Amino acid sequence: MIETQKQSARLRLWQLISPALPVGAYAYSQGLETAIEEGWVSDEQTVSDWIGGVMVHSLIRLDVPILTRFYQAWQQDDSAAVIYWNQLILAMRESAELRQEDLQLGHALSRLLNDLGLTQETLSRQSCSYLSQFSLAAVRWQIPVPEAASGYLWSWCENQVAAAIKLMPLGQTAGQRILGCLIELIDTQVTQGLELNDDEIGSVLPGLAMASAWHETQYSRLFRS
Repeated sequence: MIETQKQSARLRLWQLISPALPVGAYAYSQGLETAIEEGWVSDEQTVSDWIGGVMVHSLIRLDVPILTRFYQAWQQDDSAAVIYWNQLILAMRESAELRQEDLQLGHALSRLLNDLGLTQETLSRQSCSYLSQFSLAAVRWQIPVPEAASGYLWSWCENQVAAAIKLMPLGQTAGQRILGCLIELIDTQVTQGLELNDDEIGSVLPGLAMASAWHETQYSRLFRS
């Protein structure tokens, strides 16, 4: 029975991080498009450095620890905590574009989860972050926190690599090499994010913030702003 539950949770995680999940994450580059336009990112190595750097210094230090707080709050049916962490994660998005992306993905995932029978009344669909709904699905589907966090990071990395391949002559094989390096980073860094105390949560990436803000008015764009 336990092994069956573990297998079910694993398959549900694959469903949650699948590119086929209809939330529209593929439509965003999170500043990467501008970084390429500005010449900050220009080849396989700089793509890997950019994506890996954002993951280690932002997602590991912000998204992962807040995911664990959401997870505990949903488990304990603590509406006040869910609202608090939802407001905090949205406040920490460093540009209007990043905040709007979070809200749009959260809205889409909330609607999907509701259609799948995973309802919640704590947050309005218009104001819920993507992370709040991802963690809700992880709790309802009994996906352990470490696996949920690793899956969240993997999904983000996969979307970023796919964006890079579309934006520059990189190639699918180079994309797979980059993903291989990112897998190693996830494996070594995710535990650090899971163990952060409340007063250690946060990130400051001025380059990412500027790239995202500039992307809002970039002359030619492939990805959504």
